[in-house]
Amino acid sequence: MLRLFLRRLRPLSGPSGRLSTRSARSSSGFPAPDMPAAWVRRNFLDYFREKHGHRLVPSSPVRPRGDPSLLFVNAGMNQFKPVFLGTADPRSEMASYRRVVNSQKCVRAGGKHNDLEDVGRDLHHHTFFEMLGNWSFGDYFKEEACCMAWSLLTEHYGIPADRLYVSYFGGDAAAGLPPDEETRHIWLEIGVPPARLLPFGLKENFWEMGDSGPCGPCTEIHYDHVGGRDAAALVNADSPDVVEIWNLVFMQYNREGDQSLRVLPRSSVDTGMGLERLVSVLQGKRSNYDTDLFTPLLHAIHQVSGAGPYGGRTGAADRDSVDMAYRVVADHLRTLSVCIADGVHPGMSGAELVLRRILRRAVRFCVEVLQAPQGALASLVPTVTHTLGDVYPELLRESDRIMDVINENEAHFLSSLQQGSRLILRTLNRKDYKHGDFPAAVAWSLHRDLGFPLDLVDLMLEERGVQVDRPALDRLIAQNQKVKSDPQPGVQSALTLDVLSLAELQRLRVPHTDDSLKYQYRLDQDRYVFPACSATVVALYDGQALVSEVSEGQRCDVILDQTCFYSEQGGQSHDLGYFTRDTLQDVLFPVEAVVLAGGYVLHQVTATDRLKTGDQVQLHLDQVHRLSCMVNHTATHLLNFALRKVLGPSVQQRGSHVSADRLRFDFSVKSSLSVSQLQQVDSCVSEIISANQIIHSEEIPLQTAQSIGGLRTVDEVYPDPVRVVSVAVPVSDLLDDQTNRQTSVELCCGTHVLQTGDIEDLLIVSERQMVKGISRILAVTGRDATRAREQGQVLAQDVDSLTARISGSAPSSLDSAQRLAKEVGVLSDAVDNTAIPQWQRRELQSRLRSLQRTSNTAVRKLETREAAVRAQTLLEKNGRKEVQVDTVETDSLSVVMKTVNQLSAAAPHSLVMLLAHQRHSGKVLCACQVPKDSPSLSASDWAVAVCRHLGGSAGGSVLVAKGTGSSDDISEALRWAEDFARQKMRRDVEG
Repeated sequence: MLRLFLRRLRPLSGPSGRLSTRSARSSSGFPAPDMPAAWVRRNFLDYFREKHGHRLVPSSPVRPRGDPSLLFVNAGMNQFKPVFLGTADPRSEMASYRRVVNSQKCVRAGGKHNDLEDVGRDLHHHTFFEMLGNWSFGDYFKEEACCMAWSLLTEHYGIPADRLYVSYFGGDAAAGLPPDEETRHIWLEIGVPPARLLPFGLKENFWEMGDSGPCGPCTEIHYDHVGGRDAAALVNADSPDVVEIWNLVFMQYNREGDQSLRVLPRSSVDTGMGLERLVSVLQGKRSNYDTDLFTPLLHAIHQVSGAGPYGGRTGAADRDSVDMAYRVVADHLRTLSVCIADGVHPGMSGAELVLRRILRRAVRFCVEVLQAPQGALASLVPTVTHTLGDVYPELLRESDRIMDVINENEAHFLSSLQQGSRLILRTLNRKDYKHGDFPAAVAWSLHRDLGFPLDLVDLMLEERGVQVDRPALDRLIAQNQKVKSDPQPGVQSALTLDVLSLAELQRLRVPHTDDSLKYQYRLDQDRYVFPACSATVVALYDGQALVSEVSEGQRCDVILDQTCFYSEQGGQSHDLGYFTRDTLQDVLFPVEAVVLAGGYVLHQVTATDRLKTGDQVQLHLDQVHRLSCMVNHTATHLLNFALRKVLGPSVQQRGSHVSADRLRFDFSVKSSLSVSQLQQVDSCVSEIISANQIIHSEEIPLQTAQSIGGLRTVDEVYPDPVRVVSVAVPVSDLLDDQTNRQTSVELCCGTHVLQTGDIEDLLIVSERQMVKGISRILAVTGRDATRAREQGQVLAQDVDSLTARISGSAPSSLDSAQRLAKEVGVLSDAVDNTAIPQWQRRELQSRLRSLQRTSNTAVRKLETREAAVRAQTLLEKNGRKEVQVDTVETDSLSVVMKTVNQLSAAAPHSLVMLLAHQRHSGKVLCACQVPKDSPSLSASDWAVAVCRHLGGSAGGSVLVAKGTGSSDDISEALRWAEDFARQKMRRDVEG
């Protein structure tokens, strides 16, 4: 049977087989330099699509779809997780996948798979790469997968079989797993010599999706770059001469929560082959960077840099790390281009933070090592889009935006470099700095706050002959990781059906949940009427397995034959409410969460009484919560439409979330919206609400829906048929193309109001750039919007009143000036933190900043005047003594400092310290200044000693310092301060 299958796999002879033409040409001599990367990629896809009936699925974006466990898509199988786990919507195209092939954009930087620091040091590590893969979901298995892979490599690509080695799973007695003899026999039948067929253990040849979930043995094909020898000992030995090129994973088990393994009801195949490595093999290159995936980019880098041409050197041979810099810039620019095109921008957390580090590493090597001018990095983007744009067209569409984001972030980083250099120098020049051991807290601040890669911090310190306190820095890093990884208190993990339980439901022929009632509400005399719902418990899941009964206090998922509850999806929060048993109407089962998995709606509850399959229940929807979500979801559609109308068609939705109290909307835009733009968006939405337009919704075939002009979609897997939601224009008119009217029309599974007037009002209360190029809007509706407008009016009146007082007559005393300045601060806090129209917030903030400058200037003038009076009084009292320690009557530390400064100017050879008793707090304020040529005492030492004596703290420089403490006897403090200074002076004289 296997031999028959192999014969079917052999390429067609003659002109009818395009693949075989190239194979015949390459078989005369290998490698074949005339195999460009684009041809290699295309022929991989064509081989599986045309010869073996696979469906070609486009690459998903590198931002994972609804998978918080990943920062980036890092393997071809990521987008197919719902299929492996059985959670795909049965109405979606994905649920019908059986044989699939694709080339997936992948990023490995941060998280479990982190190649960032290795990139550039060798010739094969990358942060971005393309993963070629073919999948079988319950279709073919080991035999077909192995035969297809061997035929493609040896016959179509022409790789000599004597250069290939195959590894397989050799079993693990401790885990109770036998050797994968089935796969071994398949390879022997194909013709792989026994000496080239090598068993390995769990680490090398058993693949797992995570701590739990589908898993299984894998078999890998390895290539020997040298050839003509027995290289079996070099397989899986980290040899650069013998490399893995293709991994075939056979998912046949499920890893349970207790780490046991259960056989899956349906076996699958998941294969992955890195395009960059395959191309290097086919083009006869030992380095991925010598292939045509990288050579155009390396040549372009040379054109914009001040360095010599790329030489491919590594390690000690790579003098001044120039070739390493070439590789870093080439790799990182590809990653930046792909990520930014997919909506991931450099930022401060998660994937955005990783991308910021990648960009800054690229900038550093580009500017410092390759001596390229600022802006050179972004100028290389067209070379990337030319290389990858044919297969990933979003790169061509987003080319200008990619360059803008890179240029803006580069400029910001170069500015941060100067700031960081100043911080390092300031730290090294501090008198309390211990020579040779740079403070870990400062190094961590450079990394966390200014975005410095830690190796850059090390390099900058090394140039100054110092090193960071490594043990202390490692502790800070570990603490940061612990904070990130610790679960949030009070957050319970959701119970989700595992793949085996889903398969068991299907085996038992439990029908998918009918949740159509969630849409069957109506208006009756301006009130929304929601349908009653009676249902039967068809299944219970306790977090481990399906059970027939749960008892009081037990958390579980309840699956009903039908429901009126909305499950969380499409960015809309799940419904709230409760259900009761028909036989126990007074016992409520509150629904904590509603989740959709594989066509089943899971109602998560903590049982308040016994519950079993077959029980009849009545569902009670929290109608206020649902209606609020409906209002906010429709408002989100109107906001999306208004933003596009005001800002232009380049606006792309990057995420949204609808809850009962507000809506959140993320979108691509170069910079924050102006006051005028915010007002225009508010006005556009208000007009649609006032017009009380009808909301039309209809379920139609997905392909039909995608032909609608002006349709707004996001990166989601849509069901088929799909629900279309349109404002004012019936869906049938959109399909018949009977209107050119611009309106909001989206594919959406959410629940919506039936007319826009029910929204009443929408108001943007916050808009800010989350990362450069991505803004986030928060908005409220209905009464919350009305309240926010009223609060805005009140605050505007307060600002008007304060403006009149400050711009009137100048304050007569320092106290009154300080009170006005404090009022400005309090009002600024209120404007910053109160829900008011965002356009109004911006206007009021601008006015308050001006008022703050005016009031601060008035305070400084009065402080200077008061300090002059105090200083003159003290001079008349004390003259120009060598040590002047005295009190001054004021509540302001700034006045104390200014008085000290004026005294020191009048008596430049005196050591001056003044203390003041602050009336309202009881604190003692302290400030001092010493002459520039004072060898015996520094101001910071003096202030620290005195304030510690007073139970407080102080800080400053050699010349000037200040601090606070507390004391009931300020006379004693004065004596102690003067004695301390005189003792220091005496020791200096005696020394």
